[in-house]
Amino acid sequence: MKHTQTPILGLMQKSVQVKPEEAQALLWSFSYFFALLCSYYIVRPMRDEMGILGGVENLQWLFTGTLLAMTAAIPLFGWVSSHFPRRQFLPYVYLFFIGTLLLFYAMMNEHTVSVTIARVFFIWASVFNLFVVSVFWSFMTDIYSNSQARRLFGFIAAGGTLGALTGPAITSLLVEPIGPRNLLLISALFLSWAILGIIKLSRWSFTGTTPRTAAIKETEELPIGGSIWDGIRLVIRSPYLLGICLLMILFTTLATFLYLMQAQIVRDAFSDSVQRTALFANIDLAVNALTLVLQLFLTSRLIKWFGLPIVLALIPVLLAIGFILLGLVPSVAILIFVQVTRRAGNYAIMRPAREMLYVVLSKQEKYKAKNVIDTVVYRAGDAVSAWIYSGMRALGISISGIAFIAVPLALLWAWVAYKLGAKQQELADTNHQE
Repeated sequence: MKHTQTPILGLMQKSVQVKPEEAQALLWSFSYFFALLCSYYIVRPMRDEMGILGGVENLQWLFTGTLLAMTAAIPLFGWVSSHFPRRQFLPYVYLFFIGTLLLFYAMMNEHTVSVTIARVFFIWASVFNLFVVSVFWSFMTDIYSNSQARRLFGFIAAGGTLGALTGPAITSLLVEPIGPRNLLLISALFLSWAILGIIKLSRWSFTGTTPRTAAIKETEELPIGGSIWDGIRLVIRSPYLLGICLLMILFTTLATFLYLMQAQIVRDAFSDSVQRTALFANIDLAVNALTLVLQLFLTSRLIKWFGLPIVLALIPVLLAIGFILLGLVPSVAILIFVQVTRRAGNYAIMRPAREMLYVVLSKQEKYKAKNVIDTVVYRAGDAVSAWIYSGMRALGISISGIAFIAVPLALLWAWVAYKLGAKQQELADTNHQE
């Protein structure tokens, strides 16, 4: 099939090595991730504010509650994915979260939010973020080949970053005129677009010109099968997946340390709820602006120049340097600088590279095992590290001291990331994946 060169295709090819037959799917993937993260980032500043309303001293309990909620959700997701084909169960996930957004809208008051609802919303938003993003990347690793992933995942991630820029901008502009409660309806509207993206991309993967056999296409219309606990079993039996678990735990431990530092600093610096919400939104804007530039012009090139192992290890090494600086000069400015650098580096470089680890795996591993790692393992790391942080603070360890403790953890994270990147290349060669 001949594809006509269009201005949009020409513009895309300047920043990413996209083939004409991939362009339509790439744009749908881009817009799907844009809508998904726009939806989340509209409510993310609200989540951070709800965490403060629920009590900064209780954040470790909220992380524990999130872990319990994730653990309860895994069997349900396992059952749905076992009994319905991909094109059906993926929209069900998003319809569930749209319904809960509308439920929170009905329960919230225009002017005040109870402590109970604040805590429930914090837990729900934390589950929402990980679940919908995990499902998105499972879908991407399923419809794109290994060579496509290396070329296109950076650009697809940029769609999410653009959404992550738009979401907090909407919140910052509208939180005062219309109030936080009405932002939930806007979030639900963007989330609805994700369902359309699933429909379009499922059709492309089934009828497109990608190198797929008739047998593979047929399996895409069937349920994944297996039991609701397959995800856990697959993780336990695979050294490769266990390595990804360790990677995730180290990542979330260091991220949680920085998040709890941020919560303490913002609570002490600002007394007004609206000011804090706006500040969180502006931090998100700064992070995502930097991320977008990196994703559009650097991510795919870094992987091409240096290979997946080095790219995976890059951000942990930079974070180790950041923690050293924070330990030497534990100021507000340094803390924010390290946080912005870590988050932008994760979204622009680490996250797309990490998702490539799954491209070489089976469909059950891409959906079930990946979902366990992205949700339960992730939030287990959150909860445990939150309690560790709380314990260190109770023992009188300063932020500077915690920063120095984090340095060897960041270096261990870099080593694990490098080894996993090398293993992915080995598996891709063994499976003869493009």
